Amino acid sequence: MKKHLIPLLIAVMTIFTSCSSTKTISESNKTLFVWEGANVYFLMTDRFNNGDTSNDVTLNRTKTTGKLRGFEGGDIKGISKKIDDGYFDKLGINAIWFTPIVEQIHDGVDEGTGLSYGFHGYWARDWTNLDPNFGTKEDLAALVEKAHAHGIRIILDGVINHTGPVTTEDMVWSNDWVRTGPTCDYKSFKNTTACTLVANLPDVKTESNQNVELPPFLIEKWKKEGRYEQEIKELDAFFARTGYPRAPKYYIIKWLTDYIADYGIDGYRGDTVKHTDETVWSDFKTQCNYAFETWKKNNPTKVLDNNPFYTIAEVYNYGISGGQNFDFGDKKINYYENGFNNMINFEFKWDAQKDYEFIFSKYSDKLNNELKGYSVLNYLSSHDDGGPFDAKRTKSKEAGTKLLLSPGLSQVYYGDESARSLVVEGTQGDATLRSFMNWDDIKSNPETQKILLHWQKLGQFRKKHPSIGAGIHKQISVQPYAFSRTFTKGDYSDAVVVALDLAIGKKELSVGSFFADGTPLKDAYSGKENIVINGKVTIDSEFDIVLLELKK
Repeated sequence: MKKHLIPLLIAVMTIFTSCSSTKTISESNKTLFVWEGANVYFLMTDRFNNGDTSNDVTLNRTKTTGKLRGFEGGDIKGISKKIDDGYFDKLGINAIWFTPIVEQIHDGVDEGTGLSYGFHGYWARDWTNLDPNFGTKEDLAALVEKAHAHGIRIILDGVINHTGPVTTEDMVWSNDWVRTGPTCDYKSFKNTTACTLVANLPDVKTESNQNVELPPFLIEKWKKEGRYEQEIKELDAFFARTGYPRAPKYYIIKWLTDYIADYGIDGYRGDTVKHTDETVWSDFKTQCNYAFETWKKNNPTKVLDNNPFYTIAEVYNYGISGGQNFDFGDKKINYYENGFNNMINFEFKWDAQKDYEFIFSKYSDKLNNELKGYSVLNYLSSHDDGGPFDAKRTKSKEAGTKLLLSPGLSQVYYGDESARSLVVEGTQGDATLRSFMNWDDIKSNPETQKILLHWQKLGQFRKKHPSIGAGIHKQISVQPYAFSRTFTKGDYSDAVVVALDLAIGKKELSVGSFFADGTPLKDAYSGKENIVINGKVTIDSEFDIVLLELKK
């Protein structure tokens, strides 16, 4: 692929009519939010921004770790500060997903890559409490409120598959809760679900419906913290309401959905979904919906809109070509029919190596036919994918163009927009993907600033026009390559025209099929304006990208 940015023209027509009987926070926002077109920012809580240095070291986590395998200071307040600063607004982000924030194991373990603490959030010790390194429940409440005020949805990361590793400080849960072997070999459905992902990562028996008691260490912990009676009261009420047995999965479902009912989070990303019994997620979604409706009833003035609770599945190695099914070899599972609106698309980084029309037509066809009513989350780099699209960060502009203009949801992994290095000397394994956000480069490096500006302009455009991610794609011409995207929902409609491979400098573009003569247009990329004359518009800019929209 070419390392330079492929010239791009985007011509836009948006038609908007508001029709709503319920006033919400976002009523004045002329752009309709639809999950299927969302621009999602994915960050590691500990690695994004340090908003509170007082919690950098907690729970006596002072051992020397492998490189980038300890807590680095990022926290919930750090995310909130960047919301306040308008960082996500400038990037066109309308949903933020961050790694789990529940209380982690207190000690660390060495999995062969150096001592690691649970900085990543996937080693739960107590699902009912937040880890002090990340912040407090008051911090979380403030973050959600700030995000919603900016029209940004919050997606938490939910782990039901496993507890944290066992250490001298962190006891193993009883054998009616977890199994400690065998280790998964991934050769069949059973050997992917009824097993541990790795050694010393106890696997929750999600297939079990057996009544189990709370672990003694958890009871003792809650009593010391003065909240035992309240936790038991809530558990009793949950099991009485639902009629579920007191099985391990239902305890965890209760604990995770409390964050919805208490704080109004908007979505969950399910971790290691294919390693659990699939029926877990149907029950999880049912309780997510109940909790979300409970929060909305209790907080009617804080409701963003009428969108339902949203769930995203991490089924490792699922690709959009698989349609609704994931194939284990001996069994196929439809996770869309088991509680999920969306699945992370591990195939996109490979498709992104192809030409635009291959990507756009393939994804539009899948999403508007076999996957209609659902969607996928596309990404080019992530926290645990060792083969990113652009590991050396030599194609950051191309990556942004392809990701942000493709049908489906876009996942901007923190630092994609600023070319944060994915090759860190001295690290082992996935640590190289998890360096701290490169704020210094954003502040002082002109090349980083240029890349960021590109992602910002495309991100804002995507956020403004749901037809990009949620619409129907149609190729208009091969040379110049041009296509349209159209989207309608109720009284709202959005139409977009995109043309690629145009010359830098003066550009005379045919737009008569979409804009009448005399229509004032603005190029959102350069800020220049012009009117349509004889079905054409001319933009003379220093950029190889033009984003045309109606001047307002």
